[in-house]
Amino acid sequence: MTLPALLGGPPIRPAGPPDWPGPDDAVRDALLAAVADGSWGKYGSRHVEALHALLVAFTGQSHALACASGTYAVELALRAVPVGPGDEVILAGYDYPGNFLCVHAVGARPVLVDLEPDGWQLDAGRLADAITPSTRAVIVSHLHGGQVDVARVIDICRGRDVAVIEDAAQCPGAMVQGKPAGGWGDLAVWSFGGSKLLTAGRGGALLTSRPEMHQRARLILGRGNNLVAPLSELQAAALAPQLDALPARHVRRLRSADLLAEGLRRVPGVRLLRRDGSAGFYKVGMQFDAQVFGVSRKLLIAGMRAEGIALDEGFRALHVGRSPDRWRAAGSLDETMRAHAGMLVLHHPILLGDGADIEQIIQAFERIHHHAGGLTAGA
Repeated sequence: MTLPALLGGPPIRPAGPPDWPGPDDAVRDALLAAVADGSWGKYGSRHVEALHALLVAFTGQSHALACASGTYAVELALRAVPVGPGDEVILAGYDYPGNFLCVHAVGARPVLVDLEPDGWQLDAGRLADAITPSTRAVIVSHLHGGQVDVARVIDICRGRDVAVIEDAAQCPGAMVQGKPAGGWGDLAVWSFGGSKLLTAGRGGALLTSRPEMHQRARLILGRGNNLVAPLSELQAAALAPQLDALPARHVRRLRSADLLAEGLRRVPGVRLLRRDGSAGFYKVGMQFDAQVFGVSRKLLIAGMRAEGIALDEGFRALHVGRSPDRWRAAGSLDETMRAHAGMLVLHHPILLGDGADIEQIIQAFERIHHHAGGLTAGA
C-alpha cells in the first residue's frame, strides 16, 4: 500500500480539506440587496425579525431572539430560567467548555453526569440521581452527530421545577426523536459561528415556547432602546438563504455520514458514534481505540492532516485540569474519560462532496493503519 504522507508518500488530498463557507450565490445576492437598499446599516430594518420568524417556523418554538453568539445564548438561557448563585446546573462531563463557563458566569455550580457508552452523549439514565433541591436546569447538548434522549430528560425534569436547555448549536436541521433540533427544550440554542452549518461569522439564537422565559431574556438583552450583544441586520440577511438551503444540505451530509460509517467497517479501532434518526453533523464524531488501531490519537491526527483530511481531537473532559471546588460529579465519569482520550472529530464541509471524497477519508485511515509500525517507529 502507498506510503502515508507522513512517511513521504503523496497526500490523498493534496489541495487539503474544502474551505468553509464556500461560494454561495444566494448569500451574495442577499447581502448585495441589503447594501443596495441601505437596510444593512440600520438598527432594525427587517432582517433580524425575518430571521426570528424563520427560526420559529423551522423549530416549532414560539419565540426566537438572535444574539451575538451561541455561547452567549446559553448564558442568556440560564439567566432566563432564572439560574443564579447557589443553584446547580447539570450537564454531561464531556461537553462544549463554554457551557461549563456559562454556568459559572451566572454564579451557579456545574454538576457533571457521565455519558452513555455507544454515542458518548449525556446518559439520561443517570439524570434522576443527579438532581437535588438545588438543581435549576439541565443543559442537553447533541454533539458530533449523536443525540441525547431528550424526551426522557424532559420526562425526568417535568414536575421537579428543572428547566431543560437544549444546546442544538452543532446540529441545526437535524430531527431529534421526531422534532427539529432546538424544538425540544424549555429553551434551546442555535449557533451561527464562522465554522458552523449556518454561518454569519459570529452569532446565535435563543428559542423558547415559554412566554415568561422569553420575556426575561428580552429584558436581559435590552438596554433602553438598544440591545446588549445583538446580531446585526447584515448577519441576519446572510443567514436567511442558508436556512432555506439547510434541508437539502442536511440530506447530503446524512448520505455522506452513512457512507463513511459503512466504509470505516474496514478500519479496526475507529467507528462513528451511534446515532438515532436524522442526526446533524457539524463535526462527525468517532470513537477511537489507539491500541486496536496501532498508533496514538495524536499521531493519527497528524497523519490524517498530512493527507489533507480535517480531523482533530474532540473536547477535553470538563473536569480535567479544573479545581474540584468548581464542579460536582454525580457518580463516576468513566465514559467521559474514554471520550476525553478517544474522541475524533471530522469537520463537516467534506460531507457536501461526493462518494469519492468519502472514500478518500477511508483510504487515508487505511493507509495510516497499514503503516502503523513505520509511523510509530519514526515518531
